[in-house]
Amino acid sequence: MPQSDLIELTAVEAVAAIARGACSAEDYLRACLARIDALEGEVRAFAHLDAGYALEQARALDQHRLSGRAIGPLHGLPVAIKDIVDTADFPTECGSPVLAGRRPHADAAVVARLRAAGAVIVGKTVTTEFAYFHPGKTRNPHDLARTPGGSSSGSAAAVAAGMVPLAIGTQTNGSVIRPASFCGVFGLKPSHGLVSRAGVLPLSRTLDHVGAFARALPDLALLMDAIAGYDPADPDSRPFAAPQFRAGLAEPPPIPPSFVLVRTPMWEHADAETRAALEELARDLDAREIDAPVDEGAAWEAHRAIMAAEMAFNLGHHVARGEVSPQFRALVEEGRAVTAVQYLAAVRDARRYAVSLAEIFEQYADAILTPATKGAAPDVSTTGDPVFCTFWTLTGLPSLSVPLLQSGDGLPVGVQLVGAAGRDERLLRTAAALIERAG
Repeated sequence: MPQSDLIELTAVEAVAAIARGACSAEDYLRACLARIDALEGEVRAFAHLDAGYALEQARALDQHRLSGRAIGPLHGLPVAIKDIVDTADFPTECGSPVLAGRRPHADAAVVARLRAAGAVIVGKTVTTEFAYFHPGKTRNPHDLARTPGGSSSGSAAAVAAGMVPLAIGTQTNGSVIRPASFCGVFGLKPSHGLVSRAGVLPLSRTLDHVGAFARALPDLALLMDAIAGYDPADPDSRPFAAPQFRAGLAEPPPIPPSFVLVRTPMWEHADAETRAALEELARDLDAREIDAPVDEGAAWEAHRAIMAAEMAFNLGHHVARGEVSPQFRALVEEGRAVTAVQYLAAVRDARRYAVSLAEIFEQYADAILTPATKGAAPDVSTTGDPVFCTFWTLTGLPSLSVPLLQSGDGLPVGVQLVGAAGRDERLLRTAAALIERAG
């Protein structure tokens, strides 16, 4: 099969082609590497890339299949890993010169699961400094003068550019949903604790999530089935059976899903074009409009207090070790000024908001409809505003950016769907129904 045809396959199609011998893992990887070679000079998605090592992995996987042994669900699929996620065979430098040359001794839990499923770890993608706001080198594949978003900048851009079919990111505020929206791909921030964070740079235990990027919804389900599940090494992981994403996506909903439009107090921060598009979509879906169970700005202040305090605690020691950006230094100073009373009140409020949102799903809807971003990607001086992600990260609910909209100048804009806690597979099924109805 020609490389040009291979690169157009979805992850589901590619893994099926490899499994039946229509192409080899090495053939598919070479097609991805050719795409990387053609575009990386402009997109700059990767912090660390080793084509030779990736090819060794692919060849070993081909030998494994030819031996007649069972293969994993991701057999031969190249996956890119955000550079705050530990890998034993690549550096993990977290976007900072302070950690230049850092070599972990073991894989993060999510990387170990990927390897066990047969994935090829192709490289490490660019993150903003310590997964905060200071932009990295990556550019948006749709317009190189614009940001891909952050902090999972390289992961979203690599998937959007067709360099890899799947990638891993993380979110502490808007770091999966925002770049997915700007780059026009699917991005899932799962329920808090669903994917293990063991071996991932700890920013904020209360807020950190490991998420995923793909160009198609079934591809996202394929990836999530491989990485979701209990891990005692993550203190917020729970000993429950993991959702079955592919099975859930394949099962038609018993009744058409219902939606609510939640504007939140930040609604006016979206540009007029995005607001109008969301309102039109809500009308087409017969979505009920519900007020967010939050006072003006209170949840955003709670999120900021938690994030600043926990990042100062976890990462503040790096300030004295070397070069850090003014943004990161200011965050650490802010976090050290948060009092214990302020911090505990913010954690309490986060739990209260989560309970209030659970009532919305019980009474009104299968999913909340809300903007993913203020609009299309801004220029590269910023990674964009995460204001439409903050509330859902604070409450730990699963959220998904669906590439449904375009700006007036043709740039992608995501629609964010938010689901009930622990019902991530249902959220993907609801998204499939939304895409069908919107199409």
